[in-house]
Amino acid sequence: MIADDAQPGRTDTAEVGDQRVIRDRVVRLVFGGDEARFDEFLRTLEDATPAGVQVILRGSAVTGHKFKTDEPFDADGPGTSDMDVTFVGGDMVSLFREFHIPGVHSVPLSEAHPFASPTLGPLRKRLCEMAGRPVNLQATTSLVQFLRDVVMGQPYLVLLETPEDGKPDESSAS
Repeated sequence: MIADDAQPGRTDTAEVGDQRVIRDRVVRLVFGGDEARFDEFLRTLEDATPAGVQVILRGSAVTGHKFKTDEPFDADGPGTSDMDVTFVGGDMVSLFREFHIPGVHSVPLSEAHPFASPTLGPLRKRLCEMAGRPVNLQATTSLVQFLRDVVMGQPYLVLLETPEDGKPDESSAS
């Protein structure tokens, strides 16, 4: 189920609102304000994601600026900033060959690690074409995501929820 403004386990109105703000920023910065392109991107992710996996977006596409330099998103021109898509949970880490933490947190399938996940190579290529920019794909466990969220306070946008039972999540909107 494509998630517009919901985060599982979070019911605080401000946090749901934050997801809306981040989503609007992503559509504006990454897709030039084109909701249809963003929706097509989400549908492509949904078609490729198994049940029980959450898909999130991190990094400068979410914050609007680079972490290390604080430069604005696409500071070097249109399509120059990348997207950092992470698959959380399920057995997605098994699709990777290269890791930061073996079996727990993969390196991103990216220009720097083009063979990190041969299985996801065609999906990455398609998403890069759709977004008109590099799209990095990574997999992690829910524990690592919890630490990045709660302990480190790293912002993210929930792109997709795929419940274990395959039934739509009533709190997510497409």
